[in-house]
Formats: sequence, structure tokens, C-alpha cells
Amino acid sequence: MLNGTNMIDAAAAAERPSDPRAAIKGVTDRIGQALGEKVKSVRITHRLTESPACLVREEFDMSLNLERLLKAAGQPVPGGKPILEVNPNHPIVRSLQHEASETRFTDWSHILFDQALLAEGGQLEDPGTFVRRLNDMLRDLLPPAEAAGQPV
Repeated sequence: MLNGTNMIDAAAAAERPSDPRAAIKGVTDRIGQALGEKVKSVRITHRLTESPACLVREEFDMSLNLERLLKAAGQPVPGGKPILEVNPNHPIVRSLQHEASETRFTDWSHILFDQALLAEGGQLEDPGTFVRRLNDMLRDLLPPAEAAGQPV
């Protein structure tokens, strides 16, 4: 204590972990770059408990469900992009903070977007690419013998 006010010791402050919001901000920026024109923005949310991500719209934007109905009826649909909200406490999102490979990071970003789209009842633009990305990620989890297709 100095002059009646609390002073934070510089060494103690250095031992504290950096602001988790700052680390996640870097991840949301990278996800936004990876997804490009597919999303309006990427932001964190605390409303998700089990899911890594969800898609939302601005207050006055058309809902995804209404867009689907209009498309099914052959009506013109004004172009609106969803906002991808990510759960900063989900293990996948947390692990993306440490992903150095841009290819893997981009694949994970697209998988998160596609999962959020499917969870909303949407349809994937390219299901084959989604399956390839998912299979690549699953293959990376296998021990080397199984990943190479060799019998164990």
C-alpha cells in the first residue's frame, strides 16, 4: 500500500494471465478473415454452454428461417450475412488460439460456421467440402498407423 491506495506489484501483474478477451479477439479476427464474405462479423458470446458457435442476425435483418421460406417459394431474397458468435469457453474455440497452421485454422473456421448453419436448420452450400474437412480433422486425431491406412 502506498499513500492509502493499492498498488499492483509489477512482478505480480506479469504473472497474471493476459486478458482472455484479448486472446479471443485475435481468434475472432482470424475466423472472420478465414470466412471472408460468408459472415458479417465474428464475435464472442456467453449465451452458449455446449455449442462452439451459432449464427445470429442483426435486429432488423431477415431471419435465416424466413430466408429459407422465400427461397423455397422462388422469391427474391435480399442479401444479408449472418454473424458468427463463438463460445470462448468451448474447447475447440480455445484450442484455435494456439493453431499455427493457417490451413487447419481455416478448415476449423469453416467447420464451425457449417455446424452453426446446420444447427439452425440451414443447408450447406457444398456438403462434400464439409465432409472432406471433417474427415481430415478426424484423420488427424487417429494414431499414425490408422491415419495412413495401414493395418494395426
